[in-house]
Amino acid sequence: MKISLSRWLGLLSIILGIFAWGLIAHLSGLPRFILPSPMDVWTRLLASIADGSLLYHTGITLLEITLGLLVGVTLATMLGYTLAKSRSLEKILSPYLVASQAIPVVAIAPLLVIWLGHGMLSKVVICALIVFFPVLVNTVVGVRAVPHALYDMMNSLRATRLQVMLKLEVPASLPVLLGGLRIGATLSVIGAIVGELVDAKEGLGFLLKVGDFQYDTSMVFVAVMMLVALALSLYGIVTLLERRFLKWQQNPS
Repeated sequence: MKISLSRWLGLLSIILGIFAWGLIAHLSGLPRFILPSPMDVWTRLLASIADGSLLYHTGITLLEITLGLLVGVTLATMLGYTLAKSRSLEKILSPYLVASQAIPVVAIAPLLVIWLGHGMLSKVVICALIVFFPVLVNTVVGVRAVPHALYDMMNSLRATRLQVMLKLEVPASLPVLLGGLRIGATLSVIGAIVGELVDAKEGLGFLLKVGDFQYDTSMVFVAVMMLVALALSLYGIVTLLERRFLKWQQNPS
């Protein structure tokens, strides 16, 4: 009974949150352009779906997120594996990697838009940059966490370098790697929106700016809800990957 009840706690908290939101909007007496009610947002959501604008702009943002996530994760895992195997290279590149994280992406986003243009490329690069570092760090930590005894066993079996990587290092470091991917998946949404808020004529960031300029607060709520849905979906996909590839970690019941 406890297990079945726990499955509904998330949904129950959402329902209670929407009820509290509606109650505050009703009792506060604030105008709709300041605090719309849940029904106002729902009506705006249906209208945006009906005219196709919401699906179009969501698709643009999702494409930017997907490309940025793929580029960022690929480069981060490749460089992270290289750094994990070479401490000398890590000492050379660490100052630059740490310094790159000291600069907020919001600060350099306008420069990237100027250098790379106003199209999708700048948004993908911004998204990849914000994903890069957490995945890189988790890759280094994951590869270095592989027990040395397992390396000795692979050497005794005369495994090749490729076999050691595929049969030992990747499976052993996969829990940490997927943890970094979980963080990167949620951050990728932030990266795409930062780029769109700086300069974009399409995407959910564009809808946010339009809703802000036109005092269409309901549209702002709709765009934010779609961003939350994208982040939750990406997070859920990574969670499913963890369940699929980390079955060996689960305790037998």
